[in-house]
Amino acid sequence: MVSNTIPEDMIETRRNETILSAHSNDTPITYRDAGVDIEAGDALVDQIKPFAKRTMRPEVMSAIGGFGSMFAMPTKFKEPVLVSGTDGVGTKLKLAFELNQHDTVGIDLVAMSVNDILVQGAEPLFFLDYFACGKLDVGTAATVIKGIATGCEESGCALVGGETAEMPGMYPAGEYDLAGFVVGCVDKANIIDGSNIAEGDVVLGLASSGAHSNGYSLIRKLIEKSGIDMASDFHGRKFKDVVMMPTKLYVKSILGLLETVTVKGMAHITGGGITENVPRVLPKGLMAEISADSWTLPPLFQWLQKQGNIADNEMYKTFNCGIGMIVIVAQADVAIAKKILEAKGETVYQVGSIRAQNAGEAPTIVV
Repeated sequence: MVSNTIPEDMIETRRNETILSAHSNDTPITYRDAGVDIEAGDALVDQIKPFAKRTMRPEVMSAIGGFGSMFAMPTKFKEPVLVSGTDGVGTKLKLAFELNQHDTVGIDLVAMSVNDILVQGAEPLFFLDYFACGKLDVGTAATVIKGIATGCEESGCALVGGETAEMPGMYPAGEYDLAGFVVGCVDKANIIDGSNIAEGDVVLGLASSGAHSNGYSLIRKLIEKSGIDMASDFHGRKFKDVVMMPTKLYVKSILGLLETVTVKGMAHITGGGITENVPRVLPKGLMAEISADSWTLPPLFQWLQKQGNIADNEMYKTFNCGIGMIVIVAQADVAIAKKILEAKGETVYQVGSIRAQNAGEAPTIVV
């Protein structure tokens, strides 16, 4: 039976076992004595149920036990192919700890996975998260998971379950780690793999919302080097809000585009930046020539480059530099693609073109 409501036991909290050393007397020892608070875990589950409920899709099945989540295959797919992805948030979490700002990293977690499977034409179906900490702070964890639910809701993706692991001694006080896993689906005939990309095709760039979730080891180093006040004004906003801006979710815009336009290839600009991600979708013998003048480097990236005296080529292989998603279409489809994406709220740049790759030439260059 299919239900739109989340079962009471859908989201469970399990705990890693802790090995206890021999006690010096006969005083009974509890799990709480070892640093694991089961009651806190139960309280967290109660808090996050309403968040998860808002993400439900009709395919989420109610007949589910406490150890797994069940999801019926959507009937709209004729020849369904499942596409999966997993990711984390990385060292951007360090800034979240320092700033005590936990409301956006859950969106980052979802976006990094759903944007990845989107490039193959897959619609995200369901998502699971893993939240690990040394000592569970229910309020912090609930804030993080509320962000995860927000990201899922914005992506049309059901948050069907998760794991909260309280592991004393594994993480410093006040810190945690996040991982996520998404499953999506695409009809076999509609898989986007880049194989139809041809010379003369056009490369469109969709604006990012900021640094997304990549390059933060370097970003944190430059923040420390500069001594910038995180609460200081930065082009009309607090610097901390600019640097913590969550990863943009492109799901609804791209799925809307795919209903009308034949998209030949896409690249989610994550770790490795523009020059390392675009080649992943290009056929052998072709390359993407990107024009640096086709968009303006956003202020955050200008600041980063100045603080570190970073060379242009290092910028383009480390950061998204203001372009979070690449979409490759035929020249004849450029106008309609831009119109559709802009109507969905995207800022779209025509950033380059596809041409034959010369001997010894990199598969993607920014000139």
